[in-house]
Amino acid sequence: MGAVAHGGICVARHEGRVVFVRHTLPGERVRALVTDGREGARFWRADAFEVLEASPDRVPLAWPEAGPSGVGGADLAHVALPAQRRWKADVVAEQLRRLARTERDVVVEAVPGDDDGWSWRTRIELVTDAEGRAGMHRTRSHDVVPLADMPLAVPELRELGLFDRRWPPGARITAVAPVGGDRPLVLVDGVPWGEKGPDRRPNARAAVRERAEVAGREYTWRVAADGFWQVHRAAPAALAGAVVAAVGERPGATVVDLYSGAGLLTLPLADLVGADGRVVAVEGDARAVRDARRNVHEHPQVALHEGPVEEVLAGGAVSRADVVVLDPPRVGAGRDVVAAIAGVGPERVVYVACDPAALARDVAYLEGHGYALGEVRAFDLFPMTHHVECVAVLDRS
Repeated sequence: MGAVAHGGICVARHEGRVVFVRHTLPGERVRALVTDGREGARFWRADAFEVLEASPDRVPLAWPEAGPSGVGGADLAHVALPAQRRWKADVVAEQLRRLARTERDVVVEAVPGDDDGWSWRTRIELVTDAEGRAGMHRTRSHDVVPLADMPLAVPELRELGLFDRRWPPGARITAVAPVGGDRPLVLVDGVPWGEKGPDRRPNARAAVRERAEVAGREYTWRVAADGFWQVHRAAPAALAGAVVAAVGERPGATVVDLYSGAGLLTLPLADLVGADGRVVAVEGDARAVRDARRNVHEHPQVALHEGPVEEVLAGGAVSRADVVVLDPPRVGAGRDVVAAIAGVGPERVVYVACDPAALARDVAYLEGHGYALGEVRAFDLFPMTHHVECVAVLDRS
């Protein structure tokens, strides 16, 4: 088996054809079943189902349902945790080298409490089969695999008995255990759900409060239960802390917060600029903006703009900025948004990325506008998976 590649896979070759193989490690010899082998395809996909020569970094699979031909969500569970972090560091460095033409030694940082890499998800999404059993989709399939447990979830979710009861067939279950004291909340197809079934009261609880300490300050956010929020229990503090450290205290400055969501970064940024500064937050999701309005109501220095980031910037909402912070979706910001960022002339750009390839592409675009890549921090906020979160700092050169 060859080197790791982005996406939790290793690269193998069979009769000159590239095969991306899941559930294996570099240096191993395995028997693999081709899961996508269309004639004429540039590459095939396969799952390793038998290990002939194991890597010293291989560990017993603690969640069998996530193994070959199983559910997604734990594609590196067969890899020892330190080796998972080296794997992710290699992927981040390789993407920066290949797409941004820059060399970086990357270290993937663990966050407090991740001793074994399990029990960290405060949010889980499940689906039900025709018999109403809760489970997850089989990888690259619409088939539902019923589950007995979800070991990535925090104990507060695992204790809800989600897998011990029957639910409406074909339903989507969202379970949330917020950090900071609020009770867990379960939604079924977006409707709050209790022991006796759906709670259709107009005032039924459909949001949670999330709490975190960032740079010595305590923050509370109100977030829709099925809205976007970081899923690792320590992710809000880790990411916001890294952004605060990168931006620094800037009294009176103008900071732009792109893809601002419910205000995870907006609140601490408002404290960095102070009452005389300005934070311009831009978010395209209307529900997230509604949450953000509640979260920043005590910070008059924050201006919220709802709409696609590129359109809001093109519309003149921001004429200049000292710092731009962006946390785009997995596809990244893209060439046009990067050009708009450069157009407002920030001296520093702080980029939060959940996809190393998208980060590297956008770093290359920013470098084309005169920004130089500085510090890159990587955080292991998705243990047992190939996902990694990065915070990169670029300064105008």
